[in-house]
Amino acid sequence: MTNITIRKAEGRWVVRSGGAVLGETANALELIEGERAPVIYFPRGDIATAFLDKSTKTTECPHKGTATYYSIVNLSSVTEDAVWSYEDPKEAVAEIKDYLAFVAQPSIKVEQV
Repeated sequence: MTNITIRKAEGRWVVRSGGAVLGETANALELIEGERAPVIYFPRGDIATAFLDKSTKTTECPHKGTATYYSIVNLSSVTEDAVWSYEDPKEAVAEIKDYLAFVAQPSIKVEQV
């Protein structure tokens, strides 16, 4: 099994899409899975979910469960499948339920502030 560590991310975090702030939080989680780069998960309540449109895409992770995806929709663009969430995660990673993570790409910035 892949070693997964979940811990509180230090400090405040912000996520921007196309320059617009989608969310800011002091309650982010950092998920570290094996040798992969850490992923910051934002509490759903700290994200402007009005900009998210549920996608038909899902992926399966043997360690975390089924990921549901969302597209970011704003006035000037749609960024397909840019956000994911484990809405019913496996017990070992239950902490990430009700959290959202963002796909790293040029139009999306996840930064510590």
